[in-house]
Amino acid sequence: MKTNALVLLLPVVFLSCTSEPRDRHGPANGSPHALRVLAYNIHHGEGMDKQLDLERIATLIKDSGADVVTLQEIDEVCKRTGGVDQATRLGKLTGMHHAFGPFFDYQGGRYGMALLSKRPLENVRNIRLPDGAEPRTALVATVTLDGGRRVTIAGIHLYRTGEERLAQADKLMASLADEPHPTILAGDFNSRPGDPVMRALGRRYVIVPKNGSSFTFPSTGPNREIDYLLIRRDAPLQARSCRVLDERVASDHRPLLTDLAWTERDEP
Repeated sequence: MKTNALVLLLPVVFLSCTSEPRDRHGPANGSPHALRVLAYNIHHGEGMDKQLDLERIATLIKDSGADVVTLQEIDEVCKRTGGVDQATRLGKLTGMHHAFGPFFDYQGGRYGMALLSKRPLENVRNIRLPDGAEPRTALVATVTLDGGRRVTIAGIHLYRTGEERLAQADKLMASLADEPHPTILAGDFNSRPGDPVMRALGRRYVIVPKNGSSFTFPSTGPNREIDYLLIRRDAPLQARSCRVLDERVASDHRPLLTDLAWTERDEP
């Protein structure tokens, strides 16, 4: 997305709901997961068929069985998407808790990202990142899992040039350096494997390799890998599987679904 809007660091808005989504994407190796994370740039709900359809996004989320979802390119009451508060709407459609983190004001509303979670989102904050062609933030929250373990999730949408993205990545790592809980980054990094941004992040985080095809964009015929899930290197978590889902119409990105498990040293 490109715009000349000015930025204000705006508050995070969230709402709680409860429900249990369906699960059509079991772990690839049949093992139980501690946490399932879906990362999805939904292009403000507009699909490759030019249809604006949050219901099909919600169906995909429910069918994925994700415990936590990081969503990029979310509108809050913007004209282009009919004045809908998309984070609130997706929270209601999926029965999940939700939070919205704005980047900037846009078309009478705000534009940014969202988090969805089966469990309450705690300590929600919208971390301001260095400005580039568009202002950026990282939406961060903590979730308490079974047994009282807590995990911190950061939704990511870096943009636009390599220099801007690297500055954003450095600020994000510094902001999360003292985070007391195992930390996960997930979303649209707009960066290719091995470029300076991913190399910098890889010094502190494990970049989880994907099973099968790693390409996530464009959805109709993906030819590049720019969406990832990363785990902080000191976290007692490991990926059991990380898969690009074969969804070609609902957005211009394909969704990324990752199953995480506690390492043996941290199992009860």
